[in-house]
Amino acid sequence: MEIKNNKKTIRAWAMFDWANSAYNLVITSTIFPAYYVAVTSNADNGNRVSFFGKSFVNTALSDYALAVAYMIMVLLLPVLSAIADYRGNKKIFMMFFTLLGSVACCGLFFFTIKTLEVSIILFALAAIGYSGGFVFYNSYLPEIATFDMQDSVSAKGFTYGYIGSVLLQLICFAFVLSPKTFGITDASFPARLSFLLVGLWWIGFASIPFTVLPKGSPNAQTHQHNIIKGGFVELANVWKKVKKMPLLKRFLASFFFYSMGVQTIMLVATGFAAKELHMPTASLIQIILIIQLVAIAGATLMSKLSDRIGNVKVLIITVIIWIGVCLAAYFTTTAAQFYIVAVVVGLVMGGIQSMSRSTYSKYLPENIPDTASFFSFYDVTEKLAIVGGLFSFGFIEEQTNSMRNSTLVLGGFFVIGLLLLLSLLSAERKNRNFADFSHE
Repeated sequence: MEIKNNKKTIRAWAMFDWANSAYNLVITSTIFPAYYVAVTSNADNGNRVSFFGKSFVNTALSDYALAVAYMIMVLLLPVLSAIADYRGNKKIFMMFFTLLGSVACCGLFFFTIKTLEVSIILFALAAIGYSGGFVFYNSYLPEIATFDMQDSVSAKGFTYGYIGSVLLQLICFAFVLSPKTFGITDASFPARLSFLLVGLWWIGFASIPFTVLPKGSPNAQTHQHNIIKGGFVELANVWKKVKKMPLLKRFLASFFFYSMGVQTIMLVATGFAAKELHMPTASLIQIILIIQLVAIAGATLMSKLSDRIGNVKVLIITVIIWIGVCLAAYFTTTAAQFYIVAVVVGLVMGGIQSMSRSTYSKYLPENIPDTASFFSFYDVTEKLAIVGGLFSFGFIEEQTNSMRNSTLVLGGFFVIGLLLLLSLLSAERKNRNFADFSHE
């Protein structure tokens, strides 16, 4: 069966996004953050919690937990991607991380203030499962789609993810908003049930891509080191290759800085609304649903716009909008204002993720054998950006006791990313031999 541009393979690949995006929506964006803030806030200690004997601002603790999870992935991914390239078994790693993340989400069903330490660990493990699976998922893109189809296929994946996550969110929404309809009397049960449903949804729908996607092709001849050392050697080799690709190098630098802003905003937005604006859980879920629905249109719009003006110009426009989002968030004081900001975030959220992935894929040489290693490098860059963004956000909040000040720091990261993108656009115009994005 022809793999590239095969509709069945592409649909199966996109279903992985359908499966695990429920984690991203329910656990990192809506119900878990709202539930976490409610559970960890009390009259005696305010917003501070004790974690293994040390005191933290509650939302800063969750930021730090995610930062640690992504730092662990930064250290693991080079080794795992090297093994995947060596043995051609990246699908097995997708399955392992999916199982880890889904089981961790199921474990959050038991989250109460009494189980805070264990629950934070499970929260971090779920993040490791989510991010670990994604690097191998992303590395399939150049294998299943030809160069000219990668923008639309990448957007298709994100679109499936948004639709699937919204469907599960609506199911969870019914339990959260109308527990009495289902005979639920425990106020904490709807949220905890949602965490369980995410785990089951995740592992259930992921079985579709696991059945259809190829396992990968062994590439043992390129590995001359033991697997542990070889992973980091492979990462270093990718960096050596990247340094010889000036446009790709500039893109990765800009991607690093604007990802510090994008990924952090997506992870802390609900906590911001819950703490700074005191918005109820029902309103938060409604807002995130709006973001997801708008994001579907946003990802498709960015893909179409890139055909007209080029990927880099689309990214520049998108980053400028993100800078405006950060400034608007700082001055947001009402729910109505937050709704407006949320719609704008939705419009550019899916677009910048989809466009970044396909842009990176397009800058790679065609038919490279070590796609997992190249996408490991991409994901390591993104994970380091998340670590830096989350740590900065949490640290500024702890020092100033305000999440608003943290949004300004994120705005600064976007500004640096914008300047680097403008530099990339200039370099691209000068490089007449590189016609991939030429729309002049």
